[in-house]
Amino acid sequence: MTDTAPAAAVFAVHSPATGTPVAEHPVAGPQEVSRAVERARSVQAGWAALPAARRRDHLLRWKKALAGELDAVAGVIAEETGKPAGDAALEVVLTLEHLAWAARNAGSALRRRRVGTGLFALHQRASLTYRPLGVVGVIGPWNYPLYTPMGSVGYALAAGNAVVLKPSELTPGTGVLLARLFDAAVPEHSGLLTTVTGPASTGDALARSGVDKLAFTGSPGTARAVMEACARTLTPFLAECGGKDAVIVTADADLDAAADAIVWGALSNAGQTCAGVERVYAVREIHAALCERVVERAGALRPGSETDSPYGPMTLPAQLAVVERHVTGAVAQGARALLGGPGSVRAPYVSPVVLTGVPEDAAAMTEETFGPVMAINPVADVDEAVARANASRYALGAAVFCGSGRAGAAIAARLHAGAVSVNSVLGFAAVPALPFGGSRESGFGRIHGEEGLRAFSSAQSMTVQRFAPPIALTSFTVPAAARERAVRLARSLHRRR
Repeated sequence: MTDTAPAAAVFAVHSPATGTPVAEHPVAGPQEVSRAVERARSVQAGWAALPAARRRDHLLRWKKALAGELDAVAGVIAEETGKPAGDAALEVVLTLEHLAWAARNAGSALRRRRVGTGLFALHQRASLTYRPLGVVGVIGPWNYPLYTPMGSVGYALAAGNAVVLKPSELTPGTGVLLARLFDAAVPEHSGLLTTVTGPASTGDALARSGVDKLAFTGSPGTARAVMEACARTLTPFLAECGGKDAVIVTADADLDAAADAIVWGALSNAGQTCAGVERVYAVREIHAALCERVVERAGALRPGSETDSPYGPMTLPAQLAVVERHVTGAVAQGARALLGGPGSVRAPYVSPVVLTGVPEDAAAMTEETFGPVMAINPVADVDEAVARANASRYALGAAVFCGSGRAGAAIAARLHAGAVSVNSVLGFAAVPALPFGGSRESGFGRIHGEEGLRAFSSAQSMTVQRFAPPIALTSFTVPAAARERAVRLARSLHRRR
């Protein structure tokens, strides 16, 4: 449901490609946000009371509605972000996969289950279950305005919560349409998903509104500000803050496959992907050959607004300056531009940039570029590659290209990233059962998979006494001799292995 309460102002959304207005949306202030949360709370109890199978069926109806309107949803995404229609459609497809998995697996992942009690609680029957939190607030990003927030929205709904979504002010129409389709598909629970639109102040109001958890995707700096607002009410917080993802390429890797994947991972969505490829470490003996293949493939690509363009404009105009600063700074510090360079930035587009020999302390290696730029540096061996990959203050995703999948998995296990692909890039993003998230400056918490469902739940432990205990240790009337016997028994048991 879209919040239609009167707002003090409206804001316009413009096409990143042409600069022309796309639509206007209301600015939701603290009162409008508060009303949205109250409305969501009023319908959440009925949703939580449904059997898991009923919630599943409702969510699958919503999924069916999204699939039926795939072209329309992809059209709004493409219009607001500037990405090609094909990329926008792929985003919808991935979203459908995740929504289907969450709907079908929430019941089993969150069901009540028996747990062992141990020797001194044999008289108890112990169980664990997961209860909905209540109302979950979600602040979504602009680069994947459907897929990324739905990693929280869909899983939170499947866990029995209501959701108030604040989409990016660059892509509000996607969030508005998402809620509208939910209400149309599940009218008996209208208002369970509410969208509030506006700038950063709207997100701040949502953080202070008393929601039971807030899931945020964006920059580390903004995450700190939102987390500070949440701290005032001790609102639990989940943050996904981007990355500086590395790819390691070994001497026996399939270089053609690696080059194809690296180019796609670095340039798709104009490089505006939190887990996209930004750093590549190739062992020295194959470094030149890999660079040649990457330059050949990337050099054939031209950004544009046509439907068949490989990627579109930069969605956030301010990001153009970041890309230019990183590329210019790297070259000034001694890096070589194998393709493109400082002149590659022609607003609103950035042509592919391939750098090599970039100093590890350059901004292009330490800060998130979030543009179609990749740095391919040579390393002496895999150990050096792992050390450099792990030296980043980000730890979100990574990839390893290796002749042997088993050897590649062994290298991947040494990386600090929250998700790693072997002989592919972003392979984990298409597997709904796998959790996604990072650490360090990449944030904390997980979406997707069973961990994602439980992230929007509260664990409840329960014991039911089956019979009176042989020794009532939780009573002031227990004889001292009985307590001493229990202590001797415990000491004897735990001295053993």
